[in-house]
Amino acid sequence: MPTGTLSPPAVHGCDGRPPPRWAVRAAHLIPLVVLPSGLWRIALVAGLPIGAVVAGVPIRPGVGESLYIVALSLVSEGLALLALGLVRPWGEVFPGWLPRVGGRRVPPPFAVTVATAGAVALTLIWGYAMWGALVNGNDLGLPAGGFALLVVCYAPLVLWGPLLLAVTWAYHRRRSGGQVRLAPDDC
Repeated sequence: MPTGTLSPPAVHGCDGRPPPRWAVRAAHLIPLVVLPSGLWRIALVAGLPIGAVVAGVPIRPGVGESLYIVALSLVSEGLALLALGLVRPWGEVFPGWLPRVGGRRVPPPFAVTVATAGAVALTLIWGYAMWGALVNGNDLGLPAGGFALLVVCYAPLVLWGPLLLAVTWAYHRRRSGGQVRLAPDDC
């Protein structure tokens, strides 16, 4: 396989149907659209000059705020990485450490419902946030360059919900398509 290409799509362990290549690419893109905002937040905590100043004074979060900001960045990226579970076999089984369901097959309706709800929520949240940034402009009092960097880092989040919805749709089609259905205990 030539370097620089994605690995072949993983097939489902039960029926051998691979996800479409576009869905694999979209699932891999999701963590990348979340990354700039997390890096901006980490830079803020680290005290890097990212233009986050108010009245000429750099914004310096306290220890508690810094822990929250770092945790928010890590949790956001972790949630974004979960989209890969919709195109990889490891996403078909609950982790063994979960009580009562660990090691069991993830029911496709459950995965589709949770992913769809998340995609709709993300679309609404980030669509509203970006709309507010466009309408209100720089009401944070940041210098123009700092505000521009903030918008550039957060704008990709608008794609998170629609990409997740597309990957979820591909998962739903693959897992509930007109193929022969296996009994739940077979997987």
